[in-house]
Amino acid sequence: MDDAGSASRTAADVVRPVLEGALGAELPFRVRFWDGSAIGPEQAPATLVVAKRRALRRLLWAPDEIGLARAYVTGDLDVEGDLTTLLDRILQLIRPEGMVGGRPSLRTLAALGRAALRLGVVGPPLRPPKEEIRLRGRRHTRRRDARAIAHHYDVGNEFYRLVLGDSMTYSCAYWAEAGFDITDPPDLSAAQFAKCDLVARKLGLTPGMRVLDVGCGWGTFALHAARQYGVRVVGITLSAPQAEYARRRMSDAGVEELVEIRVQDYREVDDGPYDAIASIGMAEHVGSAKLAEYAADLYAQLRPEGRLLNHAISLRPDDPQQGPESSSFIDRYVFPDGELVPIARMVATLEDAGFEVRDVESLREHYALTLRAWATNLDRNWDAAVAAATPVRARVWRLYMTAAALGFQANDIGVNQVLAIRPGPRGQSGMPLTRARLLGFEAPPAAVRPADDAR
Repeated sequence: MDDAGSASRTAADVVRPVLEGALGAELPFRVRFWDGSAIGPEQAPATLVVAKRRALRRLLWAPDEIGLARAYVTGDLDVEGDLTTLLDRILQLIRPEGMVGGRPSLRTLAALGRAALRLGVVGPPLRPPKEEIRLRGRRHTRRRDARAIAHHYDVGNEFYRLVLGDSMTYSCAYWAEAGFDITDPPDLSAAQFAKCDLVARKLGLTPGMRVLDVGCGWGTFALHAARQYGVRVVGITLSAPQAEYARRRMSDAGVEELVEIRVQDYREVDDGPYDAIASIGMAEHVGSAKLAEYAADLYAQLRPEGRLLNHAISLRPDDPQQGPESSSFIDRYVFPDGELVPIARMVATLEDAGFEVRDVESLREHYALTLRAWATNLDRNWDAAVAAATPVRARVWRLYMTAAALGFQANDIGVNQVLAIRPGPRGQSGMPLTRARLLGFEAPPAAVRPADDAR
């Protein structure tokens, strides 16, 4: 006899009418339940496996992406087949208009409650896994920011090495090689160092310059800038394990005299002026309310005619910013207190601080490729990654990277490099006259004068 007290009704029998009533159509993927029953098309490219009935209790108490995330990362839900395709279809159901945290109607919730009673899954809410976090206190104080960074980055350097690869770079790579198969991109480390070189060329690095690397991570850009361009770099991070790894890396590469790695908040830097500042994948942690302070602090540390390269993920202008009580999977499991702003807001904030914005480049498609490469690394090194962290953490990353790749691919989020300068006292920029020269390429050919009959 099943949980509802009837030998004839399977889990699929109970759930099918509820889901089809809520959707108004057949489920667009297959679902198999713990009792072996299933609903949805048999030839679907992927199957959502409700491995344990307590998955439904999690969804009953949190019928949104948080409930789904809790069930997946704990293993109560699993996936057979293509996770990307399945997740794309699930997100279309729970985010009907691209809105994070969309919830079912009251009618649907009532039907779900009745089904839960029949299946015997009603009970008190289950405790979230320890990898879920909700920070307390005022957002974006230095203490709370340090806790947010520790939650995300202090997972273990070995775990990150298995996911990120040998470059240990946790930001969008630059896939500069032309003509490659998008399903089989070239070497990830090469693409990450290509990104570092793109930043270095935009900053106009030359030997002897003094460079600030804000949010230096494990030191990849600092290493590249010192080794390839002969500059002196100060890298700052709030993660002690990152700093330890980066210092050892500089020593192993023989550039420790050129690179200083500090555990320091960007608001504490007071030893400018610097000739150039790189902020790669750090502004997302600043917070919308602190963005003006961030821009002003960097402006104050830069010499006149010095350049800032701000590389950051951007929010779509029609997507409302998540508030402090966000119910998103990303906020609870991946980037607590992370906040994105539209690229227009970032540009305006830099200009308000006194910067002149000189160049903006979107790398959105590059980030989708990068995330796929990271996900491939994780799957290839799955057992070692689980051993280096926890099974839940590994599943968090698999879900996060797959969802993020879909977001960049669909233009739900973007990533941009903004190059800005602190003008000199008479407005001088010190910038080359063409973008080709900025990037170190040959100057474009002179324009061909049109023939008389073409005027």
